[in-house]
Amino acid sequence: MTFLTSSPFVAVFLRFAGFKLGWAGQRLLVIVFAWLVGTWSYSAPDFDRMLELVVQRWGGTATNKFQNWRNLVLTGGSGSEMERLSKVNEFFNRQVTFGEDSAIWGQADYWATPLETLGRGSGDCEDFVIAKYFTLRLVGVGPDKLRLIYVRARTGYAENVAPQAHMVLAYYAQPEGEPLVLDNLISDIRPASRRPDLTPVFSFNSQGIFAGASSTQLAPAVGSGRLSRWEDLIKRARAEGLE
Repeated sequence: MTFLTSSPFVAVFLRFAGFKLGWAGQRLLVIVFAWLVGTWSYSAPDFDRMLELVVQRWGGTATNKFQNWRNLVLTGGSGSEMERLSKVNEFFNRQVTFGEDSAIWGQADYWATPLETLGRGSGDCEDFVIAKYFTLRLVGVGPDKLRLIYVRARTGYAENVAPQAHMVLAYYAQPEGEPLVLDNLISDIRPASRRPDLTPVFSFNSQGIFAGASSTQLAPAVGSGRLSRWEDLIKRARAEGLE
């Protein structure tokens, strides 16, 4: 069984529409980017705007992390997709420390934009996944190959230890193939079969909510009220210059 179809829970799949990357000088040009509501024309990130916000909100201490991320975006499109996955996964696992939303943001559950995660230098599992997802999109990994997956994670070996809610990013080289798992808990990228500690609960992207791995749509991606945190995240990311 694949990572998702082995789940005893209902899986949710939303497919992101894709974009292609081109270069002009050393400036990244995103030609097409379709997102949550219809088709969203995507242009290069406004790095100047983003840097200005970093300095305003978090001061010079966060500038180095942002500049390192900017260099990753501008140079990370070369090499194979596996090399891009490794670069992005390693970058955020090294640059960002794990923290709870209550400590970082004073909220029980907050989905941070990549800029916010870089600015604070810390985030919870969702923040790692979101930052990696956005960055992989920017370095040319197709959206149909990426899925944000909620899982139940066993963090210990004792049988009486309850699994913890967790999120990982999955990469599918082929639609029906075994995915690779990018995780902040384990530094290396492993195929799903080597992550028996994870039990998938559901996954999502921006087209709709689907039953299992089938094409049966249970609900639309927009307007159902089920993806409100994601829609809010997209709006905030766009306002920060990530468009």
